[in-house]
Amino acid sequence: MATTLASDMKIYESQFQSGLTEMLTQNTEAFNAASNGSIILRSADVKGNYEQAAFFKTIANLISRQDITSDAALTPVKMTEDENVSVKLHRKSATDLTFKAAKMAGISFDEMVFAHGQQFAKAMIVDQLNSALQCAQAALAIQADVTNDVTGATTKSITYSNLIATLAKFGDASDKVVAWVMHSQQYFDLAQNAITANVTNIADGVIRRVDVAGLGRPILVTDSPSLIATADTPDSYFVLGLQAGALDVNQSESVNTVIDNVTGLEQLVVRSQSEYAYNVGVKGFKWDIANGGANPTSGTLATSSNWDKVATDKKDLAGVVLKCQAA
Repeated sequence: MATTLASDMKIYESQFQSGLTEMLTQNTEAFNAASNGSIILRSADVKGNYEQAAFFKTIANLISRQDITSDAALTPVKMTEDENVSVKLHRKSATDLTFKAAKMAGISFDEMVFAHGQQFAKAMIVDQLNSALQCAQAALAIQADVTNDVTGATTKSITYSNLIATLAKFGDASDKVVAWVMHSQQYFDLAQNAITANVTNIADGVIRRVDVAGLGRPILVTDSPSLIATADTPDSYFVLGLQAGALDVNQSESVNTVIDNVTGLEQLVVRSQSEYAYNVGVKGFKWDIANGGANPTSGTLATSSNWDKVATDKKDLAGVVLKCQAA
């Protein structure tokens, strides 16, 4: 007798990929624009565990005084190279879906798999953002030249004065900072500060529509755990002022998804299993291959000593950091 079994049914990779592509496209465009180009999401295949790019380091003492009364031997300076190194993070996902769930919900299995693809894409973006911010704060926050730590000051919370002092870390290159990235705690603390200080126009805008000014720069608000200084009490946070191209997130291995039918269980199940990888790099730093190693854990990624400073000038680093506390 001919019987239609789960194994005879359509495989839903196309629906999953459609949902994935739609959501990724929306998030990628919005994210790059929202960060004013400071956090780049791109896609380029990378072999191995690291993406490396050599560059010429700034030559120290390239120009010096000439003694026109001497014929002493000249001591030349030399050019040297270093490299930017991003590290690859491998990811996986597996989900079981049942035909019964779709039927009882009154939706088609196509819709269910499409929605699953969209959720998968959103989870990818969140994970990539959190990882990138984790790398940024690990690399930057120990650089005293670009960090404004006000946790021991009289005013410990975020204020416009503290933001200006943070921008001042870049000196005459402060206009390189094109976006702020902060936790919602700091965003609303800054809004409260604007109202309390009665900053003309800024306070008016905040009261009307909770539109917090960022000193001419967009503010990307995300409640990423990577912006919380969990080791400090009371709760401390990192506010990042990033320059263009500060963080590079590269989808270095495309998403491979296998959707197959699973029989022999109480219900007919379709299992979706995916794997992919992406690289994360921080401007002005290289991943320490010897110490950090390949495919690092979250804790290893957040270890500051695993990010080696390669930029000579602090103004060529990813940005500036304000470390503050909740108001």
